[in-house]
Amino acid sequence: MAASFFSDFGLLWYLEELKRKEFVQFKEHLKRETLQQGLEPIPWAKVKKASRADLADLMTKSYKQQRAWEVTLAVFHRLGRKDLCDRARSESTGHAKLYQDHVRKTFHAWEPRVAAREACDLRLSQEEREFMCRLFAPGDAGEQAPTVVFQASPGMGKTTLLWKLLLAWAEGSLYQDRFACVFYLCCHKLKPLAPTSLAGLLACDWPDAPASVAEILTLPERLLFLVDSLEELGCDLLEPESPLCSSRAEMQPVWVLLNSLLGKTLLPGASLLVAATPECARKLATRLQNPKIITLRGFSENHRKLYFCSWFQSNSRALEAFRCVRENPYIFSMCRNPQLCWLACVSVKQEMDRGRDPALSCRCVTSLFVCFILNSFTPKGARGPPRQSRALLKGLCSLAAEGIWTNASTFSREALRRNGLTDSDVAALLDARVLRRRAPEDSYALLHLGVQEFCAALFHLLQRGDHPHPAVRDVETLLQRLLSKSESPWIFLGCFVFGLLNEREQERLDAFFGSHRSQERKQQLLGLLKSLDEEQVDFALLFSCLCEIRDEAFVRQTMESFREIKVTIAHTFQLAASAYCLGHCSGLRKLCLSVQNVFPGEDGGGQRSQQNLVLWRQICTVLTTNQHLYAFQVRDSSLPMSVMVDLCHQLKQPKCYLQKLQMNNVSLRCEMWAFFEVLIHNPNVTCLDLSCTGLSQHDVQVLSKALKHPACNVRELLANVPSHAATAMLMPKKNRNAVYELLFKEGPARVKAMQSPESRGHVWEQFAWRHCYRHLTNEGIQLASCRLGGPCCPVLSEVLQCSSKLTHLDLSINVLQDEGLRVLCAALGCPSCHLQSLWLFYCGITAAGCEELASALPSCQGLKNLQVGGNSLGDASMKPLCEALAHPSCHLEILGLQLCGLTSACCLALSSALTSSKTLRSLDLSENALDLSGLVVLVSALRQPTCALEVLG
Repeated sequence: MAASFFSDFGLLWYLEELKRKEFVQFKEHLKRETLQQGLEPIPWAKVKKASRADLADLMTKSYKQQRAWEVTLAVFHRLGRKDLCDRARSESTGHAKLYQDHVRKTFHAWEPRVAAREACDLRLSQEEREFMCRLFAPGDAGEQAPTVVFQASPGMGKTTLLWKLLLAWAEGSLYQDRFACVFYLCCHKLKPLAPTSLAGLLACDWPDAPASVAEILTLPERLLFLVDSLEELGCDLLEPESPLCSSRAEMQPVWVLLNSLLGKTLLPGASLLVAATPECARKLATRLQNPKIITLRGFSENHRKLYFCSWFQSNSRALEAFRCVRENPYIFSMCRNPQLCWLACVSVKQEMDRGRDPALSCRCVTSLFVCFILNSFTPKGARGPPRQSRALLKGLCSLAAEGIWTNASTFSREALRRNGLTDSDVAALLDARVLRRRAPEDSYALLHLGVQEFCAALFHLLQRGDHPHPAVRDVETLLQRLLSKSESPWIFLGCFVFGLLNEREQERLDAFFGSHRSQERKQQLLGLLKSLDEEQVDFALLFSCLCEIRDEAFVRQTMESFREIKVTIAHTFQLAASAYCLGHCSGLRKLCLSVQNVFPGEDGGGQRSQQNLVLWRQICTVLTTNQHLYAFQVRDSSLPMSVMVDLCHQLKQPKCYLQKLQMNNVSLRCEMWAFFEVLIHNPNVTCLDLSCTGLSQHDVQVLSKALKHPACNVRELLANVPSHAATAMLMPKKNRNAVYELLFKEGPARVKAMQSPESRGHVWEQFAWRHCYRHLTNEGIQLASCRLGGPCCPVLSEVLQCSSKLTHLDLSINVLQDEGLRVLCAALGCPSCHLQSLWLFYCGITAAGCEELASALPSCQGLKNLQVGGNSLGDASMKPLCEALAHPSCHLEILGLQLCGLTSACCLALSSALTSSKTLRSLDLSENALDLSGLVVLVSALRQPTCALEVLG
């Protein structure tokens, strides 16, 4: 019996296999067995009250692992639990150990090839070891086996980390007391397999011992499955209706077996560690029970520096190479990816070894890949590439283009031959390390997806005829897809298409291939860019592409054609690209920025922070260099003091002709007066939108002061304010035509101030102050989740009757109840009420209140949209409501009844309303317990020619 197997945690699993009566008997036999073996008995008082976990701990501490195990086996024998004895012996000395030996031998056979290809050490670092131990720390008895998901883009080290874990377990340095077996399942390798059982699936890597695998599966709590590259199996795995199985012996397709493991219908006690791309992980998270999602960030800055140092014998050369990479934010960010960091090291070192300036290879991402690919096909010391190398690279580029258009990254030998690559060519590409084998053995992939994208872009630059695969289209169609806002799996492809047209890259390509149609391609791209629909353009991607070409005239002609730009800046390289491209705008009219994670700290923060501030200042100058720019929006952003200072400085300039200023969902970490001063210094700003941006009471006071200043010309204001600070905002302004829409949002810290009906009524008295509501020109008032109650409704009723402009009122998530609704209904029927939309989600309304509402509907001829979801209306309320809907004077078009406690019993009344109402076109019944019989009644009504309904939820 291996000592490492027997721990208090391992014993706990076996004790949990005992029934309650057996566990009591186990304690009694334990006392006699220890005496017979000459051991010091554990005090009976401790044994008697011990839980299973406590007893496992007591035995291990009292007798050490080996003797404790001998006692346990003897007691199991006395209890007649031979099955537990056999299973434990098998696990500790038999099948599980044999499998561990098999994994270790197999791993050491291919470890050198893996380490060379991945360019990394396959031994866990201390930091990684501690991280892995925390992932699967022993849990409480009865706790569900964990499922952990590693998400990261390709090449970020997911597979390498799984290999490191597998090797550490096989060598006995990780999880020895936690897992008896760790199975590695590569989805790419498993995908082509025929239907099989789970035991058969696991025996693929251990063909000599299928019976051993079946025995190991009898103890699922001691198993860990490593599922690699889950996205390779396709979308069927993630569909809600995907079939599942529960029998480990049942023959099923591979994806069904894996889906059943993930869904915990197969071996529910087993633990899972899944590696997938972010897109796949997002879909997978909705299918799993309490998954732990972990994003792998790749190399830190320090790791990247150490990695470069390991590649160069000379520290001075290593630091020079690292400096070249560090100065380009796009390439430096790219080097978080271990595989791409390796590619950068190789490329810079190749340039140094050939006596070239390494800084030129880091001019942009395209330059780096040009160096890597062309040097891989040019022997060192040669004046130029051999003719065979040109043909070989063209064949590889043709293969890569096929993969781009067919969304494939793995290629069969047939695909290679179709693109002109023979068996000898494949051997040469493997030697050049731009191609690698993938399982099964007759499949291949390019070194990295980035290399495939580069070669595909190069194909479209060199293309002079049709491609052998019919799916491959022209470069214009390719770019239209790439630059749209729809998600694309390709990361660098657009940058490469543009970057290969850079003048310096053209010189290198001409030297390798001879002259080609670069100027013709450039004009094609320019024409395409000018014809793009700016509403559909991913500007962050476009800006990165334009930075690659670095042709001032080309960029200027491209940017001057755009009138409205929306761009999200989430990385330093995107900040740099935006600064460069926006500096070439001349016809811009609207600009929307979302700035995230670029300015994490306050002022200072090192060289990178200072460089980012310089780039931000360049972006802000757009406000003064574009005389036609009239709307500027910042949304979903966090802006520290230094950033706001630069922005406000430009907003105050005489050459800033901005009319509309929007700051939506923005954390303004600055002195608010510095921002609101813009309203005084810039007379052109007439509209200020601060919706979704939190303002304190002090902020509101400062804003009010700015609005009252004689130099302020703001006529339209949208802002979230605390309701108890609204009085200052709602006082009559110097401009009687001003429109101020206030969204009252109470935070938890201010709820107490609004608890009493008296205080709520006071606030509403201020809101309905005669000088305010008579000049109210807002079309909508949003008062959702404001802690309002019935006492506010009389004042609201007065507002409804007196404001001729008010057409939308949202009172959702307030405790109005039936009494408050009754007061509102009296106002709804008045001729002076022009309300068209009323939202009453979660307002505590019952069937009695719904009856009041139904009585008012025939008089509310202007009401088109009524939302009463989330209220306990019940089936009884539907009869009067449906009668109101059928009334000729009721013109309701949209009705929301979500989560109203309805059943199929009300469907007959609803169906009558559907066939009688001439105006109702949308009905939402979601989150109600309607069974099949009720749906049949509704569908029957939908088929009637008198039914005007268009949407049924």
